[in-house]
Amino acid sequence: MNKAELIEVVAEAVDGLSKADATRAVDAVLNGINEALQKGDQITLVGFGTFKVKHRAARTGRNPRTGESMEISASNSVGFKAGKALKDALN
Repeated sequence: MNKAELIEVVAEAVDGLSKADATRAVDAVLNGINEALQKGDQITLVGFGTFKVKHRAARTGRNPRTGESMEISASNSVGFKAGKALKDALN
């Protein structure tokens, strides 16, 4: 499912909601998650899951093409842990 399909599902799920309103609603949710993660906050959606920032330390790696050592800088990424209700729905 892509963003356009999600917007369509939201518009159909709420009676009387236009696609334009559904687009604004989906964009607002995604922007809120994005801003919270940028601040380093954790987002917990009960029954769905938890998003949080994971920190990766700097490390030495190898270039697979040449086998030469190289430094990989520290970075942040997003982690997601599914909630119990989501896990149960999938199994």
